[in-house]
Order: sequence, then structure tokens, then C-alpha cells
Amino acid sequence: MNEQARRRTPKPYRRPKKDPVRILAFEALRAVDERDAYANLVLPPLLKKAREQGDFDARDAALATELVYGTLRRQGTYDAIIATCIDRPLREVDPPVLDVLALGAHQLLGTRIPTHAAVSASVELARVVLGDGRARFVNAVLRKISQDDLDTWVERVAPPYDEDAEDHLAVVHSHPRWVVSALWDSLGGGRAGIEDLLEADNERPEVTLVARPGRSTTDELLAAVGEESGLPGRWSPYAVRMAEGGEPGALEAVREGRAGVQDEGSQLVAIALAGAQLEGSDERWLDACAGPGGKAALLAALAAQRGASLLAAEKQPHRARLVERALAGNPGPYQVIAADGTRPPWLPGSFDRVLVDVPCTGLGALRRRPEARWRRRPEDLEGFAPLQRALLREALSAVRIGGVVGYATCSPHLAETRVVVDDVLRGRGGDPIEAELLDARPLMPDVPALGDGPDVQLWPHLHGTDAMYLALLRRTG
Repeated sequence: MNEQARRRTPKPYRRPKKDPVRILAFEALRAVDERDAYANLVLPPLLKKAREQGDFDARDAALATELVYGTLRRQGTYDAIIATCIDRPLREVDPPVLDVLALGAHQLLGTRIPTHAAVSASVELARVVLGDGRARFVNAVLRKISQDDLDTWVERVAPPYDEDAEDHLAVVHSHPRWVVSALWDSLGGGRAGIEDLLEADNERPEVTLVARPGRSTTDELLAAVGEESGLPGRWSPYAVRMAEGGEPGALEAVREGRAGVQDEGSQLVAIALAGAQLEGSDERWLDACAGPGGKAALLAALAAQRGASLLAAEKQPHRARLVERALAGNPGPYQVIAADGTRPPWLPGSFDRVLVDVPCTGLGALRRRPEARWRRRPEDLEGFAPLQRALLREALSAVRIGGVVGYATCSPHLAETRVVVDDVLRGRGGDPIEAELLDARPLMPDVPALGDGPDVQLWPHLHGTDAMYLALLRRTG
């Protein structure tokens, strides 16, 4: 056969190789995009199914997890890079194609996977889930991306800091510009602090356990986790960090509900409310927004040690069931009800301590839910604002004179923290309420960098916690 005939002879069709790890990662990203699902809820059942089918080992699960979370965390940076490598606006690229490209970009720029392996594996994935035609497009784009490393690409696609600081930080650290602006306002200070915070948002958080007092101990959890993996908490006396990762559900105390998974910032909020000084009775506690149950379980255990009872209320019935599961087996008296904290079934002045952990944008937990940064919009703040104020007003109504309310939220945005508290105390949008702010800082002893008070804002880069906010208010009339 001569050379011309050989060129005309088509290559035999080769069936694409199915890579279970990358197919699973792609399915998780599609669920996040199509169904507004959260990766931390989608990924575990996918991994469990893959293990049961015999397709996955621990190494495969770790790689799939890194591909999903790494791609979501760096999505903004990867989008900016991909946009320079295609001949059309990014919005005109089909979302499934973008997911494959982003997965490939993360393997090339954010992992140690060799270049040729990252490109070939991504093209094979594209052949399986997109077809041969679009796989050729993926191949061309990823080969362009592979020509430089991440630092070189970022220098090319990010505007100079001196020209547009917020846009520079948004591209470099993969956060929407409005989120960068909001976090910077809340944090204050110069460039170093905001860069440290944004970098912390892109780091994988440790798994933190809570030993529910009277039911488990940190010594038990440390022994179960093992010396190489287990570390005491930084600030909470009930915390144990699984520094080397691992499966919390494999621990007996977690399976039995005597311990749980709970960020240390969340633990500190419950501990501070329980530690506030009261005069008179201390018998009835309320968690007015209890779902999914982590803070309620810790409060119930602390209340039981004092002979107090906890009422845990949650508006959504399915979340109320999660609270029931979290509190099951608590030795002290407690009750879980499905109830709306803005239209409460309890009488005013019924409780000595009240926690109201209000629904919010979740900007304080971007380490754990990286997709939230792309899903949230500035207008979401307006949607949460009336609810947050109503919940705090009703919480102050629910507590007796002299009792204490803890207003908490997993967002550092000023519009969800200090502005809400100030508006309620001043009677903006409702009747004035006689209450005073307490200094929450002494109730978190040894925790540094808590600011000027009296409220407390925790930070991932300063405290290793989610960016939890807490204001303590004593009702005075």
C-alpha cells in the first residue's frame, strides 16, 4: 500500500476507556450544577456505591474527592484560564463540556498528575460522557492549558493588583468579586489579611469531632482515632481533630451518637452560650433553629449536666428528624419539635437561654461548601435579612428578663451579623427590645484575635474554624 492510500485508510474505531474515578467526579460536578446540590451531600453516596460495586479502593476515593473539591474551589481561576484558550465566550460552552475542561485543568494545574496522563485521561472522559467530536475540542483546549503552570497562567489572566485589587484577588484566589469585597469589609485591614483568608477558604478543612460531655471524652476519641491521626482541638475542650483524615462513621462513639462531627467554631458558640452568667433560674434552654442538630446535641449534653432541659425547634420536618437523630440517647430531658421560630408555639419569657443560629448565605463555610461561593448572589442578602431579624426578635421575646440569647450565623458578612443585631436592638423594622450586648470574648478563653468585642467573629485563617459569628444579648426588660 502506497503512502497516499495509507493516509486515506481510516483508523479503526477504538472504544473509549471508562475511568471510574473521573466518571464519578464528573457525575458529582453535574449534580452540583444541575440540581444545586452540595458536593458534601452528593459525593459520599456516590463513593459508597462505587466501593460496594468493587470499583473503588481508598486511593481511588481520595483522588475522586480531590478532583471534585479542587475543581469547585478553583473554578473561578480555571474559568478565566479556559476563557483565554477558546474562540467563543465561556457562557456559550455547554456546561458538561466546561466540567470536563475544569476537571482537566485541575489535574494539570492543581495536582501532581503528569501532564500527558492528565490530558489523555480527560480526553478519554470526554469521549465517554460527551462523544468523540467534543472530545477533540477538550483535547485542543487542554493542550493549550498544559503549556504553562498555574502561576504563569494566573499572572496572565488576573488584572494587576494596583489597577483592580478586588478583581485581582477574585481571579487569583477563585472567589466572586462581591464575596472578596464583603469579606474584606468584614475583616478590615490590608492586603495580607484578606489574602490569608481567601487562601484558607481554598484549603481542605480538617475533620473535627466533638465528644459530647457526659457521653464521651476526648481521650476516648483520641484513642479511637489513633496517635498518628488524632490531635486535641485548638480551643474547644470537647474537640478532637482528625488531622490525617479518615472516616468518622467508623468510630464507635460517632455511630452511637455519643460523639459527632462538628466544626470547632460551632462548638465554641454553644459553649459560650452555656457559659454566660445568669441570675436566678437556669432550667429551660431553647435552640430555635436547631437543624441539622450539631449545636443542639452539644447544648443538650451541657444542659443535662446541670439538670436543665432543652427544647430543639426546627421549621423543616425533615431537618427536625435529623435533630432527633443527633439528640437520641441524651441522658437529660429534651424535646424536638417542628416549629417556625418566627411564629413560635411557646410563650414569651419561657426560657433562660436561647440560641438562634439563623439561616444565612453560608459565606463562613466556603472551605466545606466551595460551590456556595458561585451559587450565592448579593441579592440573597436581602432575602435573608427579614428572616434573620424576625428570628432574633422572637428569640429575645422567648427569653426571660435576665436570660441570655446567642445570635449566631455561619457568615462574616456585616449585613448578616452586626447590622442585624444593631437593627433589632434599635427597633428598626419592629418594636424596640430592651436588651444589652454582653462581651462574648471571655467565654472563649485562650482564643486569640477576637477583635474589639463585645461580639465575636471567628476566621478560618486565624482560628482554623469556619467563620462563625456570635453576639450574646441579655434581656433587660
